Amino acid sequence: MNIKITGTGSYIPSEIRKNQDFINHQFLNTDGSLIAHPTPVIIEKFKKITGIEERRYAANQYKTSDLAFFAAEKAIKDAKIDPEKLDYLIVAQNFGDVGTNSTQGDAVPSIASRVKHKLKIKNPFCVAYDVLFGCPGWIEGMTQAYSFIKSGMASKCLIIGAETLSRVTDPYDRDSMIYADGAGAAIVENTENGGGIISSISASYTLEEANFLFFGKTYHHTSEDTNMYIKMYGRKIYEFALSQVPKAMKACLDKGAIPIKNIKKILIHQANEKMDDAIVTRFYELYDMAVPEGIMPMTIQKLGNSSVATIPTLYDLIIKGKVHGQSFQSGDILLFASVGAGMNINAFLYEY
Repeated sequence: MNIKITGTGSYIPSEIRKNQDFINHQFLNTDGSLIAHPTPVIIEKFKKITGIEERRYAANQYKTSDLAFFAAEKAIKDAKIDPEKLDYLIVAQNFGDVGTNSTQGDAVPSIASRVKHKLKIKNPFCVAYDVLFGCPGWIEGMTQAYSFIKSGMASKCLIIGAETLSRVTDPYDRDSMIYADGAGAAIVENTENGGGIISSISASYTLEEANFLFFGKTYHHTSEDTNMYIKMYGRKIYEFALSQVPKAMKACLDKGAIPIKNIKKILIHQANEKMDDAIVTRFYELYDMAVPEGIMPMTIQKLGNSSVATIPTLYDLIIKGKVHGQSFQSGDILLFASVGAGMNINAFLYEY
């Protein structure tokens, strides 16, 4: 049984927000005091750490479900399938269908139900549901689809990662410059062709790590703003990721019984360039190896961190020849990995 990705699609919002667009922002510490450094210094330091130069924001008229729908349409067309034949429609997201000027996500009905409605799928046995798993949500949706197909419960699944993080960020929090909007989608099928998903692994660390990412009030303590925004303990997340993600990647690789030298590309969640570099370096150190050149394609520089959308978007853009110097060849071994709120970690090994 070869369970493969047979079609992909992504939606990259048209609105570009560059680092310089934050030049007039007033960034505050958690206690509400003004950060001592001038804003240009904050922005420059931010770029060195994250690698982000610009990010994409959704147009005002679109919600998360719209972005998911746009990516889904492209994936269905790419796979050349009848959407009525889909057994599962899984959407990875974290904040609901967030509209402009509101941080309150609309969670009922699910985004998956909304996407199925927009696709005009009549088949009631196309089961639509959302996955809330932090940034690793799309990979988790992929592993669920794999399990459904492997068990005989399904033959075709659509897995989407979509988010509009720009609408749940505190403008007084310098971390707000990290987040972006976007959507990526994939069709997964049982095929007679070679390759496909080889192995997967997932883990949730909650004893001490559950609240490393959370919803909190604005840092502008004298403001009348009662909205809640995405917040994080960046240093704790960084240390956790460097400690645990490489080991999870190794566990996935060892489970698949594939030599590390066979890996052609690592598609890792585009969270932070410095952190991702360190994770991959530590992963190869577990095998006493140096990181091969070009092993880790990145899009964070121009697209920012769109949470669940980063990996499916990256995969689609590479396939479509839109990531400079990056491509896949038949038989290539790819390692997908992510880390995020929960704290959750997952990975899967894939033969292209």
